[in-house]
Amino acid sequence: MHNTLSQKSHGTVFFNSLLFAPPFLFLIARGGTGLFSLVYLLAAIACWRAVRAAAAPHWRDMAPLLLAFAFPLLLALGYYLFDPEVRLRDLERPVRSLAAVAALLVVVAMRPARRFLWWGLIGGAVAGALFISYQRWVLGMDRPGGLINAITFGDISLCMGLMCLAASRDFHGRAVLWPVLGAVAGLVGSVATGTRGGWVAAVLAVVLLLRYGNVLGGRYRKGATLLVPVLLALSFLVPQTGARERAMQGVADVEQYFAGGNTYTNMGIRLELWHTATVLIAERPWLGRSVPAVVRAKQAMVDRGEAPAYVLELDHFHNDALHATVFGGVVGLLAWAGTLLLPFLFFRRQLHQGRARRRDVTAPALAGMLLVVCYFGFGLTEVIFWTIHSSVFYALTVFMLAGLCLTAPPQSVTG
Repeated sequence: MHNTLSQKSHGTVFFNSLLFAPPFLFLIARGGTGLFSLVYLLAAIACWRAVRAAAAPHWRDMAPLLLAFAFPLLLALGYYLFDPEVRLRDLERPVRSLAAVAALLVVVAMRPARRFLWWGLIGGAVAGALFISYQRWVLGMDRPGGLINAITFGDISLCMGLMCLAASRDFHGRAVLWPVLGAVAGLVGSVATGTRGGWVAAVLAVVLLLRYGNVLGGRYRKGATLLVPVLLALSFLVPQTGARERAMQGVADVEQYFAGGNTYTNMGIRLELWHTATVLIAERPWLGRSVPAVVRAKQAMVDRGEAPAYVLELDHFHNDALHATVFGGVVGLLAWAGTLLLPFLFFRRQLHQGRARRRDVTAPALAGMLLVVCYFGFGLTEVIFWTIHSSVFYALTVFMLAGLCLTAPPQSVTG
């Protein structure tokens, strides 16, 4: 009897750690998210009978999420089989993103305590803020990026901070200060990197939080939502953050671009890449091009004087939708859109159904919606899905949150 209880306890610790570790390690360790994605896959295989039995009642709910990540893989496989220029490594991102579905299956079967995911987000945001602040204000780095790069670090830090606001629904009394600390840390981490693209995502997230602010409950939680615009405004007023300088520089870059001046600036490069992307899409709108074919097409534009030479130095187009369409055509655009739209609709449906059926689904459902909105906002000025690191983080977090939604307990009387 003692051995059985001990094994159950160790198993619980193990599966709880699978919720905690990915968000905690993302900003401060190399490969942590990818490693635990693999651990989820191995755990799903090892516990397949329990996983299959637990998942059976939920297949209809899971189907849209499976489609969202299976379609990009099928599309990539099709290109690989029929286009000799498509590389085998181009399959890695969609394969690993779909493999993250193991997290959904394991969470549904083993039902780890969701508070460990919240503590992972809080701890990860705080650790990331300390790390990046040290690089910025102690080492004096202008655009620190931790162990990855400034844009991805700043974007994910902000995303984790915003999800902490959703997590606050599961904290009561003074304990709500912990997710608020995580939210503040996420904003600090974003500001410290000097990343501007995250500001758009922050605005979209605030709109979403205000739209569903009634589900958070409690004046402290609702008040915490106002921290986002307040802290962003304060970052503009404090010169040491560099936020105001970065914003004004962006405006100057755009004005200079349209005045016919130097285009080799942060915003000028983006505008040139977007123009180049629209020309390439117009030439091959339906199925897009392989990577080598895109390089040749850009070279031809440079030779004709239709694009500056520096576009050849950049591998992506600083916009997720344009990038997906250049390489995959309209079909690729639909595949990209599905990875955002279908999870968003899943979490929105879970939020409304959970409230109607009095299931305590608010925190994971709202966190999932914020995750999707953030990635959409980031993708307006960056290809956030470009790195496998950020792609796997998105897929893994979507599936973990989806599993927590599907296994949400009945809502307590106090709500």
